[in-house]
Amino acid sequence: MLFRSSLITAAESKHLSYMDCNAFIQNDTLVMQNSRIRRSFVWNNGHLMTVSLQDRLNRTKWRSGSLAPDCFWPGVPDSSEQGTLQLAVEPATPRLSARLQVTVIAEFGAFSVKRIFRIYPDCPAIGCDYYLKGIVQADWFDAKANSDALESIEFLSKFSQHPRIPVLDRLAFSGPHWRASAVRFFDRTDVNNNLVEEQSFLSFLKWQAAAGNIFFAQHRLNNQALFMLKEAPCSDVQLAYPGADFLFRNGEFLAVGPGVTPSELSQEVWLRCYSLVVGVAAGDKRSQMQALRTYQDRIRIRKPERDLMLMMNTWGDRNRDARLGEGFALRELQAGHRLGISHFQLDDGWQTGISKNSAHGEGSWQDNWINKDYWQVHPEKFPNGLTPVIKKGKELGIEICLWFNPSSQDQYKSWRADADAMIALYNAYGIRTFKIDGVFVPDKQSETNFRNMLDRVMEATADEAVFNLDVTAGRRFGYHYFTEYGNLFLENRYTDWANYYPHWTLRNVWMLSRYLPPQSLQVEFLNKWRNEQKYAAADPLAPQRISFAYVFATTMVGQPLAWFEASGLPEEAFDIAPLIKTFRTIQSEWHACQIFPIGDEPSGSSWTGFQAIAGQNGFLLIFRENSENERHWIHTLLDPGQKVRCRVIVGAGKDFSGLVDPNGRLSVTLPDRFSYSLYRYSVQ
Repeated sequence: MLFRSSLITAAESKHLSYMDCNAFIQNDTLVMQNSRIRRSFVWNNGHLMTVSLQDRLNRTKWRSGSLAPDCFWPGVPDSSEQGTLQLAVEPATPRLSARLQVTVIAEFGAFSVKRIFRIYPDCPAIGCDYYLKGIVQADWFDAKANSDALESIEFLSKFSQHPRIPVLDRLAFSGPHWRASAVRFFDRTDVNNNLVEEQSFLSFLKWQAAAGNIFFAQHRLNNQALFMLKEAPCSDVQLAYPGADFLFRNGEFLAVGPGVTPSELSQEVWLRCYSLVVGVAAGDKRSQMQALRTYQDRIRIRKPERDLMLMMNTWGDRNRDARLGEGFALRELQAGHRLGISHFQLDDGWQTGISKNSAHGEGSWQDNWINKDYWQVHPEKFPNGLTPVIKKGKELGIEICLWFNPSSQDQYKSWRADADAMIALYNAYGIRTFKIDGVFVPDKQSETNFRNMLDRVMEATADEAVFNLDVTAGRRFGYHYFTEYGNLFLENRYTDWANYYPHWTLRNVWMLSRYLPPQSLQVEFLNKWRNEQKYAAADPLAPQRISFAYVFATTMVGQPLAWFEASGLPEEAFDIAPLIKTFRTIQSEWHACQIFPIGDEPSGSSWTGFQAIAGQNGFLLIFRENSENERHWIHTLLDPGQKVRCRVIVGAGKDFSGLVDPNGRLSVTLPDRFSYSLYRYSVQ
């Protein structure tokens, strides 16, 4: 159902509901709400002004201390000439969750802003996608092109007087007693091994700036919180970046930086910007994490038969494409089947074209379509096409996947041809999962074309395609942008350079899992027997000193990635096949939960792990690293005083019952250094 109005006036009233979601405009007030959150605005000809934000579950309501438009666009008139409202129910697709959608368009003469609000059932946050069109007679502040430092007192004092930063959203509530925190993320994991940075602030009279995708603000008197999620790449690679993502002072919070410049706007076509999510939660960390995760889990529907995977990709053994061919692939399938994999991905080299990473000479990552046969199956390596490999995979219950590197030349101008190449592989072989690599996005047109490519493939495959978006290098999309397209290929780690330690990978996933679903991460484990001489003989954390079962267990929180040639494993490696088989039987249930980190940060000598929450039941995955203690009180997300029964699924632990202490800790026992256990727990 769709309501439209070219101009909303005080006499008109429109209303639409979907499950517990509803939106309506009456007189000059627009309301969006569900059972968890309610946000009210003054209509103001579509140039919305927030009146209040309500946490309906915790019965907390914040009222605006001053009315002003939520959005600000430098060089644009203060008043909208006309507003348009559209209400619609967007049904679920195989990929996207159903939602109530509220589209608000504000027209400022030659410039227009479209905001599409997404309201999901039983969700404590409302997402908003921004689109711009038209002409702006102003330069917007770009920190990369400006010598002024955003953090300087001089610049921040000027912000309120002569602002040049576009504001995506604004919340202005009274009172000085706010504590804020910003969470900044780093991808390009080939050069970064610290992927999460948290910073805390006390609000003050003066503007403060914060970088990061996530911003929490907790009111110290009522112990309630709100949060903003900027759905954008990591801060250091965002487009047209103003130097920060959030500006704030006592009770006033701004999300800034849409990721576009005025020169990129079109007068005819809407240009999509970064998105902004506003949510509410109780003041404790657990409630905030769960509120954020509830929203994140609404974006993309997880279909176990499509999205769950235990993938093997042979690139981790550093032979690159030197051995790739039909015979090699068939041998890998047999060995992978013994191990228990569900997906086998042919990386760079299956295609006729030669990339820069090829072992057969340096090719290209840009002008792929100069060679019209670039994305044809290599006729010498695979003289029968991929048919024998696909056939053998089906016999063994293994899905075949491919690596793909779209041509970045001229702002991804060949996006249609790249999409059609993947569609042709889907039509010919049924291949639907593609690792997308070699991406560098320098401007908005490149991003738009790249998104068009993904959308074209999604449409042609009825949303059955899955993209493993590589975040290891280049200028890409980070952890909170393009999340509706599949999962993230997190790391390239290699024993060849001694840059693989199981506790490093575990730490990265542990840190990320506080703020995003680890189910969306492909997490690698390597052939720990390779390159033992690359590690110091006395290094107690070297991979060869750790059992292969433990190495695999560090990946179970995400989508495990066997980053090696299975045919090169020693015979003892296949002893973990029963473990993998058991894991796959519970993977769907385990990944249907909200999963968060517990214990201490992985360090190589910690007690650490994850808790998967499903009401009063769930799972605990506990790791004893190189700790001398057999017993440990581990911090959990269980409530103090709860009696918990834990039953072992896999690992070295034993069934036990325990009482959660006043600090939320549970006493656990594991017999050996570098041992683990996955438990199913129930609260008694």
